[in-house]
Amino acid sequence: MVDATVTPTPKKAAKAATAAFESAMPKMDLTALEVPAVVREMAEKSVQSARDAYEKMKTSAEETTDVLEDTYTTASKGVAEYNAVALESLRTNVNAAFDYVGALFSAKSVSEAVEISTGHVRKQFDVLSAQTKELSALAQKVATETAEPIKASVEKSMKKAS
Repeated sequence: MVDATVTPTPKKAAKAATAAFESAMPKMDLTALEVPAVVREMAEKSVQSARDAYEKMKTSAEETTDVLEDTYTTASKGVAEYNAVALESLRTNVNAAFDYVGALFSAKSVSEAVEISTGHVRKQFDVLSAQTKELSALAQKVATETAEPIKASVEKSMKKAS
């Protein structure tokens, strides 16, 4: 024997269940229902309070988004500037290394090679010290500029809260 039962689709089953529920429920005319004025006032105040809270949250979220966008833009520019300086330092150091090797190969004696090496080490120490100072100052500047909008936003929020 073959079972020929057809299973209804979920939409049809939901419609059938809804129709059965609605037919079983008594019909109520809600327009004729009177609500006491106190309840109505309380409901209106609750709705207004919820709207005010939503507006405050929305404003706060928009301000936070603006701060984060400004912070991201500042950080991106700072990182790009830092990377440019770091790449320029790298280029300078690589060129100095090539110049050093070229001068070393052209040395005619061991004492001249030692003199070239000593001069190169001194010069590179000074150059690296200057590059480190420049990169440190730039990193500090970027960090300060990036943190400033966040700090100002937190201070503003604290003032609002108090």
